[in-house]
Amino acid sequence: MPTTAIAHSNIALLKYWGKQDGPGNRPDTPSLSITLGALTTTTTVEEADADALQLDGRPVHDAKIERALADWRRDYPIGPLAISSRNDFPTAAGLASSASGFAALATAIDAHCGLRLSDGERSAMARRGSGSAARSIHGGFVALAAPDWRGEAVLAPDAWPLAVVVAITAPEPKAVSSTVGMDRSKATSPYYPAWGATADADFEAMKAAVGQRDFDALGELAEASFLKMHALMLSSRPALIYWRGASVECLRAIRELRADGCRVFATMDAGPQVKAVCVPDDAERVEAVLKDIPGVVRTLRSGLGGGARVADS
Repeated sequence: MPTTAIAHSNIALLKYWGKQDGPGNRPDTPSLSITLGALTTTTTVEEADADALQLDGRPVHDAKIERALADWRRDYPIGPLAISSRNDFPTAAGLASSASGFAALATAIDAHCGLRLSDGERSAMARRGSGSAARSIHGGFVALAAPDWRGEAVLAPDAWPLAVVVAITAPEPKAVSSTVGMDRSKATSPYYPAWGATADADFEAMKAAVGQRDFDALGELAEASFLKMHALMLSSRPALIYWRGASVECLRAIRELRADGCRVFATMDAGPQVKAVCVPDDAERVEAVLKDIPGVVRTLRSGLGGGARVADS
């Protein structure tokens, strides 16, 4: 019988950008994220004569998934699998589809092959496919830090129920993947040492802000983090320019909303989409403003979601 698992995308409020040398796919810096309930990957696995992958209903060859399977098979008894995965949001467009994708795949394989992994072991397994996937094993607020680099639940989704409005400015896959972009920034940006030097202090400050439910402190740290990350990208050679014109206008609108009393802050990942994090009472107002900005293709609204799980039969 096939096994199906569901996982949600996560958005890092404290970013990481860059990987350690050597095996394990470990980030260079810690991160802290929120899991989004409305952005979902559903993945089904079953035995097959040879590995086969379908993504969003189309047969594909994915080198990243093939590498992850080969890596996992060195440690776990995983036979050939037919894998079918579907996202209900744009793939490879800066919305963390690899995070939810590898979290769902690791969860489905764990259940299907009877590996009986703990949440921490499953998080480490998912991280070997995609660093941010380690966080999508858990729901709510999630940390990823040394020494184990396993996702750690910091705060349950209902303990501080924030809302997120995603402004999609370009749904197509980005031209430079995050993996390639991270390697480029680490190798060429003169700002990379400074990026690493401030990471631990920012991580501890953000954990404290989450623990105290301090929205203003969380927003200040989150905006500083994503802007530092994009400064790192822009200073890479050649430069990594993920933003669109509409991205900038969304950021401007979010600042104006905040100045007008709205409880909202912005974050962006390696892509042109803008995420507005706000208190639930302000979500409708934020979405109404962002969806009217020229160049915004559509908006998505989400609350915080739970961790990766096996679907009911």
